Amino acid sequence: MAGRLILEDARRAPDGIDVQMSFDDLGTNLRDVTFVVVDLETTGGRPGAEEITEIGAVKSVGGTIVGEFATLVNPNQPIPPYITVLTGITTAMVMAAPRISRVLPAFFEFVGNSPDTVLVAHNARFDIGHLKAAAAALDLPFPRVMSLDTVQLARRTISKDETPNYKLGTLSRVIGTEVTPTHRALDDAKATEELLQFILGRLGPLGVSHLEDLKTITDAVPYRRRKKAHLADGLPRTPGVYRFIGPSGEVLYVGTSVNVYKRVRQYFTAAEKRTRIGEMVDLSVRVDATSTATKLEAQVLELRDIQTFDPPYNRRSKRPDKRPWLILTKEPHPRLSIVRSVAADDLPNALGPFTTWKSAKKAKDLLERVTHVRTCTPRLPLLPPPSARACSLLEMGRCSAPCVTGEPQEALDRAGRVLSGLVDDAVSHTMANLRLMAEREEFERAADERDRLAALVTTAGRKEQLTLLSTNAELRAARPVDHGWEIIVVRWGRLVGSAVAPTIADVLSTANTLAASSPAVDQPVLACGAAPIEEMEILYDWICSSGTRLLTSPPEPFAVSRRSPQRFSIDVER
Repeated sequence: MAGRLILEDARRAPDGIDVQMSFDDLGTNLRDVTFVVVDLETTGGRPGAEEITEIGAVKSVGGTIVGEFATLVNPNQPIPPYITVLTGITTAMVMAAPRISRVLPAFFEFVGNSPDTVLVAHNARFDIGHLKAAAAALDLPFPRVMSLDTVQLARRTISKDETPNYKLGTLSRVIGTEVTPTHRALDDAKATEELLQFILGRLGPLGVSHLEDLKTITDAVPYRRRKKAHLADGLPRTPGVYRFIGPSGEVLYVGTSVNVYKRVRQYFTAAEKRTRIGEMVDLSVRVDATSTATKLEAQVLELRDIQTFDPPYNRRSKRPDKRPWLILTKEPHPRLSIVRSVAADDLPNALGPFTTWKSAKKAKDLLERVTHVRTCTPRLPLLPPPSARACSLLEMGRCSAPCVTGEPQEALDRAGRVLSGLVDDAVSHTMANLRLMAEREEFERAADERDRLAALVTTAGRKEQLTLLSTNAELRAARPVDHGWEIIVVRWGRLVGSAVAPTIADVLSTANTLAASSPAVDQPVLACGAAPIEEMEILYDWICSSGTRLLTSPPEPFAVSRRSPQRFSIDVER
C-alpha cells in the first residue's frame, strides 16, 4: 500500500509517498547528457546551394570524449581556390572520398536519436543548416535532438572585456584550448568541445545543471534571477505545492505542480514570461514546498494556502469563502434576499453559492420578475393595517400586494421551486421574453436578460454539484492513473485523505487504511461550510471524470436529477 494523508497544516514537513515518476519529469543532469560537437567544411556559405567537403565531430559525456567522427566528403564539384586557401582542402584530396549520400547516414548514426543528446556547433545556423539541407536532398530524417550554438552561449558567459570577438579562433586563445582551430573539421570540433566545457563550467554557479536549463539559457534573463536557481535545490520531484517566501517570511506566491522541483526551476529561466511574477521571484529569499500523494491533493492544498496566506502575487482564488446566496426571508410575507451564508438545514431552499454579488443580483432580478414575488423591503405584518395602500406593481400585475390583502403570495411556491433547483419554468419564461426582444430588435435588453438567466441556471447547476458532496458524511473514490490508482476520502465535501495504490487489488485495503487514519470533519453548520467552494468544485470534477469509481455507497445518493439545471447551457459573451 502506498499513500499518505493530506497535510492540514501547510507548514508541516511532508511524509514519504510512493509515486513513480518518469525520467522526463525528473530532468536530465548535464553530467548525463551526450554532447555531439560538429564542424563542417564546405564549398561555400549557402546551405543547399553549396556542398559539404568535410565533417568532423566529437562525442562527449560528463566532459569526457567517448567518440570521434571524421571524414572528407566528395562534393562532386571543384573546390573554389579561396576555400582551399582557407582550409587547405583541395579538389584532389576529396576525389577518392565518399559522397554525402554514404557519409550522412553514418554521421546520423553516430549522433543517435536520444532526447538526452545535444548537437553542438560554433555558429550552429551554418553547420546544422548545411546538414539539414543535405538530409532534405537525400530524403533522410534529421535526428530529433536538441541543438546548441556555442556562439550564443559564449555571448552569455564571456564578456566583451575578456574577448574582442566571438570567433572560434579568438575564443580558443582567450580560454587556452589544448586544440587550436585550423579550419579543418575535426580540429575545430575538438576546440569547440573544449569551449563548450568551459562555458558549462561558468554556467554551473548560475544554477544551470540540467538539460532543461540549457534550453532557455541563451534567452535574456537577469543575472540576479538566474543565480537564485539554487532555491529549487532539495525540493520534491513529486506532485505538491510550493510557496515563494519574501524577506520578512511572508508568503508571496503559492503554486502547484506534478513535479515541484522542475516547475520551480522554470521561474529562474526565460520560460517565465510574466513581468509581475518575475518581480516576485526577485523578492523571494527561499521556496518552501509540501509533497503530496496526488495532483488532486496538491490542487486542494494550493487553494487552502491561498485562502490562509492571501499571497499578494496570486490573482485568483483569494477569497473563495465570500460567495453570496439567494433565499426567501423568514417573515409573514417573504421576499427574496441576498445573504452571505446559509444554514445547512436551509440548503434545499436556497440558491447558491454565486460567484459574485453582481451575479446574485442578476438572478434575483430575474426571479422577481418571473415569479412576481414582492420586491419591497419593509417587513410586513401578518395582517395589514387599515391604512395600508398598494403600490403600482399591483396594477401592473407584478405583485399580489400582501401588504393590503394579507393573503399568502402564490409566487412563493414558484420562487421556492427555482431556489430548490427546478429552473424549467424560469427558463421557459425567459426564453419566450428573449424571442420577443429579438423580434423587436432590442438586442441590448436581450443580452442583459440572457446574462441574468445564465447567472440563475449556472448557479443552480453549481448548487446541485456541491450538494452531492457537502451533504454526504463520507465518500471514497478511486481513479486509474499511469502508476496505479489514486484514492481520495471526502467528508462533508472536504478532502481529508489522498493516496496511491499500486494495483487494483490494493485499492480497497488502501482506501480503508486511508479512511481510518484521515482526520474527522464535523458536520458543518453552514451550507457547504466544511471546505471552500472551489475545493468542492475540483473534487466534483475529479469524481465525475472518466474511469472514477465510488468505493462506498454514500448515505445520500450521488446522482444527478433527470430535471437537473445542468442540462441547460446558456452562452454568455466574455
